[in-house]
This record gives sequence, structure tokens and C-alpha cells, in this order.
Amino acid sequence: MMRLRSLASFCIFLAAAAFAVPPQEKRVHHAADLSDHAHDDAHGFQYDHEAFLGKEEAKTFDQLTPEESKARLAKIVDRIDINKDGYISHEELHYWIKHRQRRYIEENVNKHWKDYDKNGDDKIAWEEYKNTTYGYYLGEEFDDVEEKATYRNMLARDQRRFKSADRDGDGIATREEFTAFLHPEEFDYMRDVVIQETMEDIDKDGDGKVNLMEYIGDMYSPEAGESEPDWVQTERKHFSEVRDTNKDGYLDAGEVAYWVLPGEVDHADNEAKHLIHETDTDKDGRLTLSEVLEQLDQIKVSTITDYGAMSVDEHNEL
Repeated sequence: MMRLRSLASFCIFLAAAAFAVPPQEKRVHHAADLSDHAHDDAHGFQYDHEAFLGKEEAKTFDQLTPEESKARLAKIVDRIDINKDGYISHEELHYWIKHRQRRYIEENVNKHWKDYDKNGDDKIAWEEYKNTTYGYYLGEEFDDVEEKATYRNMLARDQRRFKSADRDGDGIATREEFTAFLHPEEFDYMRDVVIQETMEDIDKDGDGKVNLMEYIGDMYSPEAGESEPDWVQTERKHFSEVRDTNKDGYLDAGEVAYWVLPGEVDHADNEAKHLIHETDTDKDGRLTLSEVLEQLDQIKVSTITDYGAMSVDEHNEL
């Protein structure tokens, strides 16, 4: 059972148990998120799966037969093995995971770029973004929309973030500036915007700080008669023991920043170490294809990871 679990941890053969991720996990911004799921092997291996393959590629993992998966896996392992010595080193796996991170962000920006660059000048003006996103509803400042206040707040928030991303202040976003707009957690100069938006989302009474009720309320709304899940009780402890560093009963902007932007931790490096530790059967600090394939036949087709969306031509991008 332990060997099967180790293999799943590599996310090559993920035992992909579906589970509800506590919303608090989604508040934390790790540079280029490896996954939207919690990194908790006790509940499943979706984090490892998405970290290795990328979020989009991991979505259709159940479409391949074991034979197809073996063949595609061999091609992926060959891509990761940059020096072609037959082994995947920590450095090569780290590079691959970082590559998947970058690809996700680039693909996300590219997907939106063509929607907003209406005049084809390879830049996106604020007016282009505003009209594309809100044009149908704008009218007299959303007078024809039921949720006027909500739309106005959304527009104001987008405009503020766009201005922060627009470093030269010309009202036009280059591709890099638009990337900062869509993924502000990736840019140091957008840090204040990320913190401000988080505070606005959670600080319901507008007093400039987050109390325990607001903190829990952002994550969990109990149903009638529902008992509180264990993870909520754990978060209550985290609030007082970890988040509230000055022990005044509130989270100020600095404490919120420490929570949602937890420093320069290289999560790709940590994930590479984790995957090798869990999958390296001979403990030589590197992986072979045979180590990865060792227990393929013991895993259901429905838990085989997805390589269908990954083109072999992608090797040229590494």
C-alpha cells in the first residue's frame, strides 16, 4: 500500500480522490500556484498531479488506457531528462515544474489577450478592457442592472488594479502589465493591491481589520443544523495562534499580508523534493522511468494521469 501511495504522490499515477478543498486554501497566493488543491496526501494527490502536469492538462486524466498512459509517460519523462542520462534529477524536475507554472500563466494571458485587444495593436487599453467586460451593462452606470452596486464595485476594483499594473501610467497595458493585472500575486509591485482586495473581501464591517468571525465567515457558512467541520475548528486555532501575531484579536493589513503572501518560498523546489522522496525506490536521489512505471498495473484506468492534452512538440519549448 505504501508503494502504491508513493507512486501516486508522483502525480504520474495519482490516486485522484475528489474532495472539497477548504476555501481558506484559495486565499493564499504562492507564486504561480502549483494547484488549487491543498497539499495533503492524506486526502488525495491532486496537488502533486497538477504540480507535475499543470492545471489544464490534469483535467482529463481518465481518458487514457494504461498502454496509452505508459507510452505518453515515457515521452514526458524523456522531456524532463534534459541531459539524457536516463534519470530525472531534482534539478530537472524542479525546472519542469517551474516550466508548467510559467506555461499556465502564459496560456491564461494569451487566452484573454485576443478577447481584449480589439484593435490588434498588441496592447490593451483600459477602455478596451472596460468596454469588453462591462460594455453591455454600462448604460448610465449600470442603471439597467439589478445589482448596480455590485457592478460598480467590480468596475472600480478592476480599474484600480489596472492602474496599479500600468506602471508607466499611460492607460494602456503591455503584455507584461496585463499579466500583472491578471496575476498580481506574481509581481512584487502589485503586492499592495492583493492585500487591499483581500481586506475588502473579508473585512465586512469596514473597520480596517479582520476579526475571527470575519475570518471564519470568509471560508465557511454553516447550513441549518450542520455541525462545524474539524478544519474550521483548526482555523480558529490558526487565527489566534498563528495569524494574529500581535495577539490583539484582529488581523491587520500586515498580518493579512503574511497570511496570503507568505514570502519567497520556492514551492516548485519543495514539490520536486517531495515527489522524488515519495517515488525514489532505490533512494539514490533521482528517478528512472521504471521506478515511475513500477506499479502501473495496480491502478485503475480512471486514476491514470492525463497526458492527452500534452503535445510531444512541447519538448521544443523546454
